[in-house]
Amino acid sequence: MHYDGWGFGGMHVFWWLFWIAVIVVLFSLDTPVSRRRRRETPLELLQRRYAAGEISTEEYEERKAKLEHDAK
Repeated sequence: MHYDGWGFGGMHVFWWLFWIAVIVVLFSLDTPVSRRRRRETPLELLQRRYAAGEISTEEYEERKAKLEHDAK
């Protein structure tokens, strides 16, 4: 009897695809939460910098007014 080498109707191809899919899923679940987190808006960034003491009250007020003006 002649054997074409594809035994079980190509199940070895299925298993390769299955294990590749498993690896892809595991790597996608391993991504840090920080990558999935949404980006800060400019106002949120400004508020965070002000709260951390990186900018003065005067600078905060000026930049906040500019952001609010630009948003209109």
